[in-house]
Amino acid sequence: MILIADSGSTKTEWSGGLFTQGINPFHQDDATIRRIINEELKPQLSATVDAVYFYGSGCTVEASPRLQTILEDELHCRAEVGSDMLGAARALLGHDAGIACILGTGANSCYYDGNTILMNTPPLGYILGDEGSAAYIGRRLVGDVFKHQLSPAVCQMFADETHLTSADVVNRVYRQPMANRFLGEVSQFCQHHLDNAEIYSLVADCFRQFFIRNIHPYLCRLNANTAKIDDIQIPCSFVGSVAWAYEHVIRDVAHELGYSVGTIVRRPMDGMQKYHGL
Repeated sequence: MILIADSGSTKTEWSGGLFTQGINPFHQDDATIRRIINEELKPQLSATVDAVYFYGSGCTVEASPRLQTILEDELHCRAEVGSDMLGAARALLGHDAGIACILGTGANSCYYDGNTILMNTPPLGYILGDEGSAAYIGRRLVGDVFKHQLSPAVCQMFADETHLTSADVVNRVYRQPMANRFLGEVSQFCQHHLDNAEIYSLVADCFRQFFIRNIHPYLCRLNANTAKIDDIQIPCSFVGSVAWAYEHVIRDVAHELGYSVGTIVRRPMDGMQKYHGL
């Protein structure tokens, strides 16, 4: 039996429809990870595991070997551990080269050669980067609302539906944990009102910044003699809840800027299983 994992900090989806709480070797100690495997994963297994391919957040170059050892110890099989970005690239592109993007609460991207990641624009998180993510859209939204960059009608609609004041937002972002998740939740206002021209324009600009600040550098590096994307066309494929929810906006912006968009999927598990022959 081959087991594949797609893990975030909150939840891990395992192939075969299995779920456990999230496993993140950057934030969790060995005892916590071993407990999750033994108490949550093993009771769900119906066969001996021959190999496990684990992709997740927090699976850095430094942390991955530790998780690999734990998986091999507890499941008595061969294990391979990679980042969530590598998992997304393999799920979206298989063995083909291209640009893979994650758009969820956070954002990330890479240029992938069909096996490994060759280039990665640092996402820098929701404060310094993460353009196009739910947190970035939420950050832009609250800024535009409370600085009166949107019409009075839209600002009033935001107040009526969210009941948030500027003081509430400052408290949640600067004094409470998980500010990125809070901003991601606030961004759902945009999803519900995408038919409003102002909201559509705001969201479109967030994706415009994603392409300009994250994707364009790959094309410049691949074609060092010019910064014109017309000289080299590489499809960009996307995975994540935000990419899925705003697919038509992403395609509109890509067309406007001259980029090619390939596949857009909500979850990577199906593609991961295909990559590993399941």
